[in-house]
Amino acid sequence: MRTTITALAAAALLLAATAPAQAAPAVPPLNRTALAAAVAGLPDGEASGALVRVSGRAGSWTGSGGVSRLGTTRPVSPEGRFRIGSATKLLTAAAVLRLDERGVLDLDDTVQQHLPDLLPAAFEPITVRQLLNHTHGIAGNGLPHKSTGWFAENRYRTWDPREVVELGVAKGPLHRPGDEQRYGNQGYLVAGLVIEAATGRPYADSVRDLVIRPLGLRDTYLPGAETGIRGEHSHGYQLREDGSHWDVTGANPTFQWAAAEAVSSARDLDRLINALMFGDLIGERSRAEMLTLPLPGAAHGLGVNRIELGGVVLWGKTGDRPGYNTGVAVTEDGSRTIVYSVNTLDMEAGELPPVAQRIITAALTP
Repeated sequence: MRTTITALAAAALLLAATAPAQAAPAVPPLNRTALAAAVAGLPDGEASGALVRVSGRAGSWTGSGGVSRLGTTRPVSPEGRFRIGSATKLLTAAAVLRLDERGVLDLDDTVQQHLPDLLPAAFEPITVRQLLNHTHGIAGNGLPHKSTGWFAENRYRTWDPREVVELGVAKGPLHRPGDEQRYGNQGYLVAGLVIEAATGRPYADSVRDLVIRPLGLRDTYLPGAETGIRGEHSHGYQLREDGSHWDVTGANPTFQWAAAEAVSSARDLDRLINALMFGDLIGERSRAEMLTLPLPGAAHGLGVNRIELGGVVLWGKTGDRPGYNTGVAVTEDGSRTIVYSVNTLDMEAGELPPVAQRIITAALTP
């Protein structure tokens, strides 16, 4: 994710270079021709396909490029499901905020209150808020989970989230809670455990009842140990050194759990980000908490991150899983929402795929 933020910064420079001098930071008219061109020419050496949804006051556009399965001519469906990776954090943060509003837990509660046996005495009290804004100081698990070798060996393994968290906890605290912001999955795995401890129910049930069902997110679900993707979807691949393609669509997402396990669609992610930013899923106090950046220079609030591209401020989330790279964002004024999913061909690349950069540029330039 750190490299994705870097790539978004590069996209910002590109947008700044293409914007007129002294231009006001306003969203330009929707350029449907540019959006179609952004996903044309697929498959290529970077991606097998992509889908896009852009909506807002100036109109909407949905489209796709490439094929849903290599070796066929079947196009990518703009309505299809895909793995959303770390955009799952939007769901987890929303569930926590709703539980806070209901008094089931409090953002100022500590991990030690809800999970007294998880953290050794070396850890100072870590609040639920700090879990969600990545200032908790719990180290990452240290496993090379984005390498092809590790994925091949572990793709169908079922993980217990505590097992993954404890790999980082064993390293001791990285820093005092609140002192630094370091993006990662560990805080959201612990947040999932806190949800379970506070409610006495499985994490997935809470997210379903607090977020998915109230918003009518009919394509969104938390698969648990389920390895496939339900319904219409495009396949994800890994390009091998010999030029062949390895289908990596099927995988057990329990390693990512409350941080990055979800499956969704462009329609649902559009609805989710707008509900969080402008709807009544959460109250104004919760929204203010969500959008608060905890430290100077921080990019992440609670579930969302702030992105400035060509003078336009957006809030949203990116995510990736092998074969899938996702982005969802809405401008701060609500005038435009962008959702994309790219079927990438290199799980180790780390950078924002070129086609995603083209989509973002096309969505925000005349």
